[in-house]
Amino acid sequence: MRINYDIHDLQAFVAVAERGSFRQAATDLFLSQSALSRRIEKLEEGLGVKLFERTTRRVQLTNVGQTFLVNVRTALDNLEDAVLGVADLAAHRTGTITLACVPSAVWHFLPQVLTRFSARFPRIRVRIHDESAQDVLNLVLGGEADFGINFTGAENPEIVFEPIYVEKYVLAMRRDHPLAKRRSLSWKETVDERYISVAKSSGNRSVIDAALAGVEKHPLISWEVNHVSGVLALVEAGMGVAAVPNLSVLPGRQDIVIGVPLVNPEIKRTLGLICKRKHSMAPAARTLFEMLVEALVKRPLTTLDEGDPG
Repeated sequence: MRINYDIHDLQAFVAVAERGSFRQAATDLFLSQSALSRRIEKLEEGLGVKLFERTTRRVQLTNVGQTFLVNVRTALDNLEDAVLGVADLAAHRTGTITLACVPSAVWHFLPQVLTRFSARFPRIRVRIHDESAQDVLNLVLGGEADFGINFTGAENPEIVFEPIYVEKYVLAMRRDHPLAKRRSLSWKETVDERYISVAKSSGNRSVIDAALAGVEKHPLISWEVNHVSGVLALVEAGMGVAAVPNLSVLPGRQDIVIGVPLVNPEIKRTLGLICKRKHSMAPAARTLFEMLVEALVKRPLTTLDEGDPG
């Protein structure tokens, strides 16, 4: 049987059944009695059954009508739940956000923003992929992450890149290193240091190599590690110094390892929020994205730009 009636017809049927009166039901629904009667007739014709026994004094459900009333109420309740579920998502009450970011974001500014977001929307689950810059870019491009925090992607035509701040590179060293009291260091002054570097496959290595291409004097690599975390572990062990982005020097370890700003040349990278172009974010993801923009774009950059030599 083809269904040729709509939700208003079902609501009219329930109103008449509950009120036992076309007149009272019509008043409740802000309809004329003739309009309400047409809806019930349309429903009965579509079903091929009689739903009401009508007398001059009262309207009563038939046996079929009583069974139908139970089913219609259930259907309307389920529909209402479905609509409210969508409204909940739109109002950020439930759902999941997937965020891809470089690890330094997790250590520094992401927890503060997530804490405020969670206080406003406690039933939203946030899934975080803390990965390398290339992996973050791939997750966003592939649609596996709603958006990302990354320092690459601005050159990709499929990516919208929202700059957060410019991060300078520092020379990471133990706090008891002879150069730790310096406000800044030129690359020439580091030539005699045992230098620890990330591997050539690293995005950080590419940034540093490009900046030092025309520099005559800079330190030779003594140790090479795949990830910045490994580099900093060797620095902490006293095996040498390393050029790393300022955010890589973790706040909880600055009693042991500090970063002194590097100059001549000064090396920078731009960290930003990335999302796929022409991709419509879910309301909750859009809200978190905007909270990050507001928190980070307006954040004072003095500490991040100048480093903290201690």
